[in-house]
Amino acid sequence: MKRFGIRGAILDFIADPQEQAKAWRYFDDGLLVVGDGRVELLDSAAKHIDSLKDQLPVFEYPDCLICPGFIDTHVHYAQTRIIGSPAPGLLEWLDTYTFPEELRFQDPEYAALVADEFLDECLRNGTTTGQVYPTVHEDSADEFFAAAHRRGLRMVAGKVLMDRHAPQGLLDGEDSGEAGTERLIEKWHGKGRQSYSITLRFAGTSTRRQMELCRRLVDRYPNLLFHTHLSETLAEIDWTLGLFPDCSDYLSVYEKYGVVSNHSVFAHCIHLSESEQQRLADAGASAALCPTSNLFLGSGLAPIKRLADQKIKLSLGTDVGGGTSFSMLQTMHEMYKVAQLGEQGVGPFDLFYLATLGGARALHLDQHVGNFDQGKEADFVVLDAGGSNLSQQKFDRAGSVAERLFAYIILGGTHSVRETWSLGRRVWQRDSE
Repeated sequence: MKRFGIRGAILDFIADPQEQAKAWRYFDDGLLVVGDGRVELLDSAAKHIDSLKDQLPVFEYPDCLICPGFIDTHVHYAQTRIIGSPAPGLLEWLDTYTFPEELRFQDPEYAALVADEFLDECLRNGTTTGQVYPTVHEDSADEFFAAAHRRGLRMVAGKVLMDRHAPQGLLDGEDSGEAGTERLIEKWHGKGRQSYSITLRFAGTSTRRQMELCRRLVDRYPNLLFHTHLSETLAEIDWTLGLFPDCSDYLSVYEKYGVVSNHSVFAHCIHLSESEQQRLADAGASAALCPTSNLFLGSGLAPIKRLADQKIKLSLGTDVGGGTSFSMLQTMHEMYKVAQLGEQGVGPFDLFYLATLGGARALHLDQHVGNFDQGKEADFVVLDAGGSNLSQQKFDRAGSVAERLFAYIILGGTHSVRETWSLGRRVWQRDSE
């Protein structure tokens, strides 16, 4: 379908609501015109429908909300099958569930199978872009990129770098980290809609030799993202500083090896000192907040308002399988609760921004996706009440756009996603399952 229109209530963002009073565009009866997979027009339907209705098909979605496809900035596809596995904390969870499962990804057929399962779940939940962890195995990243490329999805990933404190089958050899990373960059970065991120598990699972490798890769490929974990738990911080005793805090480990920049995405960032927060902001780095994982593993409560006040770029990640849902609506739900517990007011516009344009900006993809500016790739999700009498009643009684968005956040989830579209193609439809 070369050219078509989408009619319904439409929301997108042009700025961060924390920084600009009118940061969003909303049309109660809007029209999104798509041509060759890209946005041609966003406006009120009343202005254009009469002149366009005989020129192109128009899909109408009364009582639905259309917004840009969700962007999950931190998620582990290799942990899809261990979601909901109990453990007393992060480090125990890695040893008991994560590492044994990730060992299976040395088999390319298994990696391909789980990659398809993962992407199916993403689309079922309206997620069209993600920054994704495979495993240390080169084939795990290769199979993931191949699956995403076949579907025409915009994804970011990179083989994991890790060379200590894990089972032998999950450790890079002397040269495999560098050589495997460079082969994958050459093969996949910029192919179709695929992007490569230099992906370190975290400082504690890498020797100083491998941290130096990260520095070389970041220097060699300055336009690629660097993706890792930072300050997820207090036990992790103590362990890391014990391994790097010459560093004053967790962030300084990454600073020492030159990987903190405006292309760095750090997951979690719960227990940062004021100095670390300021240094992240000064570097232009991004924090991917993962509330369902943090609550499930008992890691802590992300100080979202303090991070925002420091002007750190923020986004949301499901962090599956430590995270307990592929749904970005559910992730927003838990982020709202975390903010409430920390007495940090965060509203529905803030949360929808973080899951769309905020995520695109964090991944340096906002020239491609994240809102409905003319020329952007037409990735979007159609949300409805999902067959729930309770949510339908709430939407019917919503007195404002904010109340309607809040209802999606609090009562919504996978069941709220009616359709998912990527590059102007319908790639998932609830009624077709």
